[in-house]
Amino acid sequence: MDLWTLPVNFFVALFALIDPVGNVPVFAAATSAAEPAGRRRLAAYIAAFIFVFLVFFYFTGLSLLQFFGISMPAFRIAGGVILFLLGLEMLRGDFGARFTDPIVEGQARPSVRDYARKRFESLVVPFAMPLLIGPGCISTVIIYASESQGRGLLASGLNVFAIFMVAILVMVCFWLTPLISRILGRIGMTIVVRVLGLILCAMAVQFVLIGVADSTHGLILREAAAPYSK
Repeated sequence: MDLWTLPVNFFVALFALIDPVGNVPVFAAATSAAEPAGRRRLAAYIAAFIFVFLVFFYFTGLSLLQFFGISMPAFRIAGGVILFLLGLEMLRGDFGARFTDPIVEGQARPSVRDYARKRFESLVVPFAMPLLIGPGCISTVIIYASESQGRGLLASGLNVFAIFMVAILVMVCFWLTPLISRILGRIGMTIVVRVLGLILCAMAVQFVLIGVADSTHGLILREAAAPYSK
């Protein structure tokens, strides 16, 4: 893989794994009470978190997991459990309650910054991670970091730029959330959230199966989980 193909493939892989377009309905459901300015700032916070987190793992991920004695299979299983709990909440209709607007009637609304900060604290887990940044995403970052070793600073710089562009696209997709909400309406959003909850539960089971299969050296087949194992 040459110097210029590496970051392009890295960008495509990250964008597909994070899937900001597919997660727009989830973001809309989780921020239904937000004002437009607060939603935009929150999207910027999430994009910044994605960039900082992935760059951090790009340079330290493998060493960090090894330092704590955590294997990628164990990380996949943990991420799958968290995703499964989130999916169940979405199926039961408890998803909105998790992110209920903390403003009490009669109180002054907080500033846009305060609103976005409090909402970000609620969304960083499990939405930003592991829903957006899952085990597959982190393992991809680690793999491409190892691929760029020995290629000089330019290769690492291009890969970091690829991470930056993915974060920007995540922010833009989430900025378009009001448009998606107007198109679907409340009933449409409810249906989408329930369907996504079922999909998340299935993804979570696949994450767990991949982790168990990797840790047991093929005792469980991995074929059904191919999209998340690359």
